[in-house]
Amino acid sequence: MSNKGEMDFNAPIYLQLRELVRSKIEEGEYQRGTAIPSEHELMELYGVNRSTVRIAVDELVNEGLLIRVQGKGVYVVSQIERDLEDLGGFTQTMHKQNMQSRKKILLKKKRKAGLKFAKIFAIEPEDTIYHIKRLDYADNEPIAIQDVYIPEYLVPNLEEIDIGVFSMYEIYGFYHIVPIRAWQTLDLIRLSKADARLLDVKRDEPVFLFCCTTYDESERVIEYSRSYTRGDKCNFTVKFMTDINE
Repeated sequence: MSNKGEMDFNAPIYLQLRELVRSKIEEGEYQRGTAIPSEHELMELYGVNRSTVRIAVDELVNEGLLIRVQGKGVYVVSQIERDLEDLGGFTQTMHKQNMQSRKKILLKKKRKAGLKFAKIFAIEPEDTIYHIKRLDYADNEPIAIQDVYIPEYLVPNLEEIDIGVFSMYEIYGFYHIVPIRAWQTLDLIRLSKADARLLDVKRDEPVFLFCCTTYDESERVIEYSRSYTRGDKCNFTVKFMTDINE
């Protein structure tokens, strides 16, 4: 069947065109980070007018599936789907999405726990913790800044492990630590000028802030993290269940 034959002119044309473009994105014909056909090409391809094309594209732009780049065209946004109920790190999430992940370590140091982290980890304020700050990339685009805090007593040789090569979940495996559950909160914040530059976002553009406390089988807090994540590059899902007995 020809492309024009796929259109049912008894239904709103812009809605059909919107769904056709969406399906081509979902099926990978229009790939992440690449431009879709121009307005003129879409008009020719589907036998519709310019107004129909613009309305259909505008709706997908508003949904976050497409982005207009002045002077260049309309591009498929490289969105990452993350299930908030899935306990896993950045590398695991990227693998599930068939995307290339990369991490740039910005900071790796020891510090005193202080009152805040002593309370979180149930240790003494003078005890030592690790602070790791890194920039996460997906398909070579900066996606998130991660601040991760881990008690030294759990992973005493962390400074000797290349955390640019191994994920934290792999490192926990070295020490027979099994993450079981996590408590996560979500907020919207604006970044500092330096961090906004790292994520390639505008200073006044809000980003997601995820604060996550991770527990092991013994109910110890093994990790506390803050993730500053670009909202224009990621989708998040949460599942809700109802009690049919209520």
